[in-house]
Amino acid sequence: MKHSLKSFFLGSLAILAFACKTQEAEKTAERPNIIFIMSDDHAYQAISAYDNTLIETPNIDRIAKMGMLFTNASVTNSICAPSRATILTGKHSHINGKVDNHFPFDTTNVTFPQILQDAGYQTAMFGKLHFGNSPKGFDQFKILPGQGAYYNPDFITKNEGNIKVEGYVTDIITDMTLDWLQNERKADQPFMLMYLHKAPHREWLPAERHVEEFTNRTFKEPATLFDDYSGRGRAAHEAEMNLLTDMHWSGDSKVYPEVMDELGIEGTSGWDKGAFDREVGRMNETQRANWDKAYMKVNEDFKKAYPTMTEEDKMKWRYQRYMQDYLGTIKAVDENVGRVLDYLEANDLMENTIIVYTSDQGFYLGEHGWFDKRFVYNESFKTPLLMAWPGKVEGGTKSDEMVQNLDFAQTFLAAAGIEAPSDMQGESLLPLLTGETDKWTRDAVYYHYYEYPSVHMVKRHYAIITKEYKLVHYYFDNDEWELIDRKKDPMELTNVYDDPAYAEIRADLHKQLDDMREKYGDSSELSQEYIEKYLDYIQENNSYNGGKNTELIDKIFEERKK
Repeated sequence: MKHSLKSFFLGSLAILAFACKTQEAEKTAERPNIIFIMSDDHAYQAISAYDNTLIETPNIDRIAKMGMLFTNASVTNSICAPSRATILTGKHSHINGKVDNHFPFDTTNVTFPQILQDAGYQTAMFGKLHFGNSPKGFDQFKILPGQGAYYNPDFITKNEGNIKVEGYVTDIITDMTLDWLQNERKADQPFMLMYLHKAPHREWLPAERHVEEFTNRTFKEPATLFDDYSGRGRAAHEAEMNLLTDMHWSGDSKVYPEVMDELGIEGTSGWDKGAFDREVGRMNETQRANWDKAYMKVNEDFKKAYPTMTEEDKMKWRYQRYMQDYLGTIKAVDENVGRVLDYLEANDLMENTIIVYTSDQGFYLGEHGWFDKRFVYNESFKTPLLMAWPGKVEGGTKSDEMVQNLDFAQTFLAAAGIEAPSDMQGESLLPLLTGETDKWTRDAVYYHYYEYPSVHMVKRHYAIITKEYKLVHYYFDNDEWELIDRKKDPMELTNVYDDPAYAEIRADLHKQLDDMREKYGDSSELSQEYIEKYLDYIQENNSYNGGKNTELIDKIFEERKK
């Protein structure tokens, strides 16, 4: 009898243990894979799911067709490294400490890949991180040092040290990603893969296979190409992002240095010709020959036209040159996203996989006469966001809710069934993705840009943005407020802050902004602290670049002495 009871007891334990293991395996199997695809400076205007005026991106569009397109997605700080820090930490810049591209990332920050790795996810990163040489929380990584190069790029790797790989960077990053999926991915573990493109970051070098096609294309000009900023304040007037006066002739527009010399064109800075030599100088003999075949023709045509060009002609020419190269790099991104999606489909990995396509911020494509980003105006502040989760998210859906890059960390943790740390500041997007929109509570977002005085000279500012309005405060080197009516003024040409018709709206937004700054832990005192740290840094390192506004920067330092 005792033996029977003992056998029954042991058998019950074994069954219970087996049941627990089975439940644990089922729970692990239920956790979704996550593929986070991010490009650098990819404007939503250059994705055909948003607008096909400039380019068709059929492969990126596939993600929207499988899932959801967000039309009001935005960033908290429109500049590369701070945006990436926000994505990884789920915290605003003033909390995670990465407020600009100068100061190093605080590696004591806990990132969502670390949390997923600790919870049993296999993790990998390939491509452009932009800061740090040894990202935490990854079982495998191969990343570009800093900005990286378009041709024959160097990589920092976890297992091989520093390597150089022959070829075009967008193709190489994809090759590494597919190799990991094929040969290193563990079938019994959920995975989180970060697939991060350098393109279409400046200086916009298309792949050899695309240069001839794109250097022969003509693109529609934006309505505000010749904006005179008459409806806005000092910040827009004093920014150095104009296509004609601030873009580099050689590094950006690919006018060969010897052609600049022949035509007597002065470079916009010492970076101008150097940027061209640095990028094109990496090419091997075959690559350079293919490049010259297209760009020598561009240069010969420019030499003939330049002597009789008006300033308007030059602006129009520079816009076309910009779009040809910028959009040419996106062509390769779209092709390679297609390669990854094809692999997922061919290997039955679409089911229970969250697929995200986004950019680290938006970008100006000639709107307001600008290139680059930084401002809270739409082309910079808004970012593309397409998310698919077959079986969970209805295909072909759209959301206009105010979502941010702040939300990725909590979204991925929630999808994996992991409670997010209490100091993360975003919101999970799962209610929007799965149709439970009544659980979404946010109707406004917060923005804060810090890197001034520096390249492009965009002044420090913070803002609250709703679907209808933007209230913006420029607070250093000037004290100006802007109120933009997003519905009536979609091109954001007019500041209505002092318009009596908006007095009640203005007062309400001021109250909301104060509450939001308190909620997120931002303040004027903290802003001043970051200003002082930044000015100390650039003075000690003599690292500021004021361009045309050097006198203004010198004045800032003179005032500081007083």
